Amino acid sequence: MQIPETAPGAQAITHTATRTRSPARARFIYSPGGNSCVKPHVMPTFSMPAVRAAPALVMIMMVAMSTAAAQPAWAQDMKNPSLTIETITVGAQEFNQVQREAPILMLDTPHVISWQATIDNNLVYAHPDGNAVIRIYDQESRDEFVEVGMGSHPDNRFWVAVQTPKEGYIVVHRDGERGWYPQAKVIVSYTERAGMTVNNGARIVVSNLDIGLFVPDSYSAYGMESSTDPPSVASGEVLIEFLSGDPSQNVFALFPFYVAAGIGVIVGVLYLTKKR
Repeated sequence: MQIPETAPGAQAITHTATRTRSPARARFIYSPGGNSCVKPHVMPTFSMPAVRAAPALVMIMMVAMSTAAAQPAWAQDMKNPSLTIETITVGAQEFNQVQREAPILMLDTPHVISWQATIDNNLVYAHPDGNAVIRIYDQESRDEFVEVGMGSHPDNRFWVAVQTPKEGYIVVHRDGERGWYPQAKVIVSYTERAGMTVNNGARIVVSNLDIGLFVPDSYSAYGMESSTDPPSVASGEVLIEFLSGDPSQNVFALFPFYVAAGIGVIVGVLYLTKKR
């Protein structure tokens, strides 16, 4: 097949197209000069069973992934036999006392390995300087605790403190204004590997704080600094939900490893087929 000149006076260049036939698929190979013999480029092929099997494997993996993603959170939680949920109600009058007089109340069960405390503050404060403080104690010692303080409107003061035998009492976060939000919930979460994280309802204010091994088993509440202070809270309540368990006992915890294994099988099948 001759390709004509592209411009007047230019030297003509002749290309030859050679068609090759073989049981495998072949391409037209162009070679300059006209007399060149070019070996055809043979496209690699796959055996039909493997070509058909690979999309099937991919489809199975996609269906498995979409099924797991579609599982609601409660359904996954119910598949974890170690899951523990406990909800407590702290009434308004429990905050109208000083810390030294506040009784330490036991939870139904210690919360181990990984836990989360969700604090829903529905209090009506008695005055702008009123506070509501929750302390969560470690199982091993009453000298170890996590403290969350929430002040009255309009400032909505907020602080987080921890006490350990080694470091003593330390305020790790403090906001004098808009530190917490009545329409949102404060979340304190902990894992043995990542430490403690606190979300004030709008953002994370404490991230992965190392407090050592901490197993909540009790709590206390107070709001007055002195017994001569006026009551801090007029009415309402604080709801605290404890959620704990061992994530490794959730059947979905190993799902990423199953996906990786499935992808490895697909890659292996394609590789072996190509070698043939």
